[in-house]
Order: sequence, then C-alpha cells, then structure tokens
Amino acid sequence: MDEDIDGINVVPLVDVMLVLLTIVLTSATFIATGRIPVDLAEARNAAAARETPVVVTQTLHKAVYVNDQPAPDLAAALAGINRATPIVVRADGGIELRAFVELTDRIKGLGFSQVSLEVRRS
Repeated sequence: MDEDIDGINVVPLVDVMLVLLTIVLTSATFIATGRIPVDLAEARNAAAARETPVVVTQTLHKAVYVNDQPAPDLAAALAGINRATPIVVRADGGIELRAFVELTDRIKGLGFSQVSLEVRRS
C-alpha cells in the first residue's frame, strides 16, 4: 500500500462538468426563447411583422395556443381581440398540411383577415 500516486483521475470531474453544462444550455435555451418549442418551416422570402400580432401556435400534436396560453376553444380565446389585429400562425413544420389549413380557416372564419405564417429564415 505504499504506492506513489502518478496522476489525478479527472474522469469524474469531467463527467460532473458535462452534466452541469448540459443543464445550463438546456435551461438557457428555454429562457431565451420563452416560447413553446415548435420546429418552424423555412422560407427564403419571409417578411417581418410590422405590428404586434396575436400569435397562434400549433404544435406537432395539434395542440393550439394563443400568445403561449393553451386554447382548447380557439373562438373563446380570440373573442375579445379586434378583428383588424394581425394573426401570426406558428405551426410546427412536421404537421400535415390539412391541420394547418383547418386552423387558418377557423381563424379566418372568426373574422380575422390578416393571417400570416411565421417561418424560420434559411
């Protein structure tokens, strides 16, 4: 038991640091976006919004949110909003086209004429 120590085992230290780094990066990403995670579709010629619009989000599992608040009844969630207010639809790029068209049609059916799609610029 009189062996000399030739080095320090840094593997546990590296493991702990990688776990801490993962936690920091995960929480920083959520704090920075502050939104419901949606994988947006990409478009090269996307225009930026001019006014503060109402954001309607549809996730991959077809859950609908209005300004990041769950909206099981879309008509009730948009009831007190002026019909001239622009609506931006943030739809997950993985949803089927039919679900997106149905959501957009429901919004237009409520009297909103300025409905646009938010995309990620490529």
